[in-house]
Amino acid sequence: MARLRYVKTPQQVKQDAEARPPLLSSIVRSLRVVYETDPALAAALVPRPLEPAARPEIQVTFSHVAMQLPGRTIEIGSTIFGARASYDGVPGLWLVTMPMTSEPSVLSGRDRYGEPKKIAAIRFDREGDEVSASVSRYGITYLEARGRLGASLGPRRFVEHAYTVKALPACDAEAAGPRFDGEPLLVRLDWRHDQREVRAAEGELVLRESPFDPVADLPVRRLVRMEYEEGTTESDGRVLRSLPAEWVLPYFHQRYDEPGAAGIEIG
Repeated sequence: MARLRYVKTPQQVKQDAEARPPLLSSIVRSLRVVYETDPALAAALVPRPLEPAARPEIQVTFSHVAMQLPGRTIEIGSTIFGARASYDGVPGLWLVTMPMTSEPSVLSGRDRYGEPKKIAAIRFDREGDEVSASVSRYGITYLEARGRLGASLGPRRFVEHAYTVKALPACDAEAAGPRFDGEPLLVRLDWRHDQREVRAAEGELVLRESPFDPVADLPVRRLVRMEYEEGTTESDGRVLRSLPAEWVLPYFHQRYDEPGAAGIEIG
């Protein structure tokens, strides 16, 4: 009998959903860097209805992730670049860009949670007390960090929140002007960290110019902290509310590579 794997029965779809863990667990090694940038730039980076944080902080987290899936483990490189913000009194990160090394991670994160993921080459190395990481796309290494590990900060458990927008660009957007098919949705991600090792680090974060990933528009004014972390993370998310398209459109284009994209003038 012939087999067609592009189609499943309703029972198979149900069985797949039941077999999928409610929370995705991962073993993670990370270099977390927090820095202050220009206050006006940080405020302009965050869309409504989120509120920019009082301090103009950007967080960059480089990670090596071993994703625990049923019957197998997938290792990927991951980076998070986001601005401090809050919604309804809950602080978190507005996720600006999330480069990943794995196509399945990019597709599932974009489709399910609206995460602004892109394929990238990510390097993460630790040799003794030296740790380094970098992100490259189109031959440009536009994010790079290196540090030397110092004092232990002990194990810690905490929940970290992040915000994304889940939306579908309209099929006929070019003819009718930019818009969406359906209402954009504000999503909150919940990352439950259980870190067995946390160490302070001293080093530097380098942002380089890229027309595809313009992180250099948010310069490092002061390095707030750098930390090395090892442990597990479980993640899930939920839709909080729908959003007017006009709140989302000024920010949504950067999910796609636009080398000639113009930006607003600040100051």
